[in-house]
Amino acid sequence: MSTIENKIGTVFLPVSNIEESRDWYCRLLGIQRKGDIQFGHLYVIELEGVNLVLDQKIFQKTGPLQAPMFHLNAVDIEKAYNELRESNVEVTTTIQHGHWFNFKDPDGNEIMVCQC
Repeated sequence: MSTIENKIGTVFLPVSNIEESRDWYCRLLGIQRKGDIQFGHLYVIELEGVNLVLDQKIFQKTGPLQAPMFHLNAVDIEKAYNELRESNVEVTTTIQHGHWFNFKDPDGNEIMVCQC
């Protein structure tokens, strides 16, 4: 029996500017900003299930994540794809296999959207 639970509690995403990234992700997800930036470099975005923590302290100038470290769910993949393209978000793939595509955040990190 382990005292470590078999679930993911949060995902950390390195960002170069905590305020700009907080605002961008809140707009992207259609949620209001809640809470403060913690310790000058962390912002927690409460999602259903696993939270997303934007972290300016772990950002490395060597480059963004080149492969998605997580995906965001979508009910309608085509609508999500079109909304991001119309919002001038850099979409980096077409809809693949009818259920997922990738885009870049302002720091160039690859994020996946998936209709699962």
